[in-house]
Amino acid sequence: MARYTGPVCRLCRRHGDKLYLKGDRCFTPKCSFDRRPNPPGPRPARRRKISDRGLQLREKQRARVAYGVLEKQFVRYYKEAIRGTGVSGENLVRLLETRLDNIIYRVGFADSRNQARQLVRHGLIAVNGRKLDVPSAHLKEGDTISFTPRGIRSEYYKIVQETMKSKNPPSWLTLDVANLSGRVSGPPTVAHGETHQFNENVIIEYYSR
Repeated sequence: MARYTGPVCRLCRRHGDKLYLKGDRCFTPKCSFDRRPNPPGPRPARRRKISDRGLQLREKQRARVAYGVLEKQFVRYYKEAIRGTGVSGENLVRLLETRLDNIIYRVGFADSRNQARQLVRHGLIAVNGRKLDVPSAHLKEGDTISFTPRGIRSEYYKIVQETMKSKNPPSWLTLDVANLSGRVSGPPTVAHGETHQFNENVIIEYYSR
């Protein structure tokens, strides 16, 4: 299955929730989901009741779309989560949160995860001082992210410098505004409504069948 490249606002409407796929625009009155929260396409004459399996599928799709992960990759994360120690649902969230593209987004270097992926692929991001161009790479406690020399020379770097003071990363990430770098200071906190907007336990149940 190829990555979706169409209008991302349709995805929010399709999944019935604001997934914050367009960065700052999602917090303005221009947000398409706020203006038209109903799914795209013709409205059905009568809304059918969704089965438990359908609700589980919807929750899984919301998480997958929010993090920009393909189905094959998402299944790999599920298998790794259930093999780990502790609560499988929390393990799944931590695997998603520690992706490089997500950390770039969380620390404030990008307005969306999609934009973060572009920064990584264009060679603008360094991890522990070395360029890393794999958006799905997992970072661990103590790892640092910064801009490569090419990134520092870019026009985008100047834009980030002007906006970083207003950024407020989560507690498990440390931001150095002066040097425009971030550090993973601990394991991601798992708090529904704060870290993520989906029910991770329902997703585990979906794949467990």
